[in-house]
Amino acid sequence: MFNALLATKEDGQQSVDVTQIDHASLAETGVLIKIDYSTINYKDALAITGAAPIIRQHPLVPGIDLAGTIEDSDDPAWQVGDKVIVNGWGMGEAHSGGLAQYARVPSSFLVKLPQNMTTRHAMCIGTAGYTAALCVDALEAQGVTPTQGEILVTGASGGVGSVAVALLSAREFSVGASTGKPGAAAYLTHLGASSIIDRHTLSEAGKPLQAERWAGVVDAVGGNSLANACAQTRYGGVVTACGLAESAALPATVMPFILRGVILHGVDSVMAPHASRLSAWARLARDMDLNLLETMVTEIGLSDVTTMAPDVLAGKITGRLLVDVNR
Repeated sequence: MFNALLATKEDGQQSVDVTQIDHASLAETGVLIKIDYSTINYKDALAITGAAPIIRQHPLVPGIDLAGTIEDSDDPAWQVGDKVIVNGWGMGEAHSGGLAQYARVPSSFLVKLPQNMTTRHAMCIGTAGYTAALCVDALEAQGVTPTQGEILVTGASGGVGSVAVALLSAREFSVGASTGKPGAAAYLTHLGASSIIDRHTLSEAGKPLQAERWAGVVDAVGGNSLANACAQTRYGGVVTACGLAESAALPATVMPFILRGVILHGVDSVMAPHASRLSAWARLARDMDLNLLETMVTEIGLSDVTTMAPDVLAGKITGRLLVDVNR
């Protein structure tokens, strides 16, 4: 038996509680992982609160992230004792996920923990930080360089935004960090932001084309903020879109794309191919200041998750929420 956050449903009502479950309830095949840490991402908060139908079957353990040690493997490529990371792949949706002390997943889900990281580091980063790395990879793959101008990061005080600011700064980009939290300015400057943008200047409806400012964008919020970011992007600039914390809508026109050649690049972390994952984690291992990473993190236990999830949806959390599943 082991502790897990378990989502159940009765008469159409979802309940999520810490309980003990048996190893026999895990998948019959795959790699058994003793989990050290997980996280709470925006998607996890949607699932845990029931604000969106993320969980597709009940009972199910939420959690789209985990890091830990292999205790049993049905794949000779992965050995007992290997330290591994899992992000996405339907965990916490169709497969029981990381908010538990154990998980059994297909070996194809696994990424080897980088040598310079601990499992704690990996989950301080989590899907939010891994997604940020995918976005920075996409910007650079499209030829965006520091000499071309500023990069805008929306939702900058959240998980994706915090890591994006740090990664971009490490690559010597000038970063404009958009936030709705006046108290987050010092935090974002510490991470490497060169300017702080009031979120409200982006979240209101704006003109289809606006003054050109950004060479690139990492957008984690969608809605008017994404539309305005596109309208403010320089000729040939690249906008990466990876989230919907503000809105799933995109109230924009085609003008930035057909008059300025702006590229809108969607970033998916859930089903990203293995090569993209390896590239993102290699970037994080190379460019992420692990001491700086610790300043982004609030650590909680498994029993705190249901209390904190509504705060994630309300935008009350700065940085990352790390979950020690063993307390």
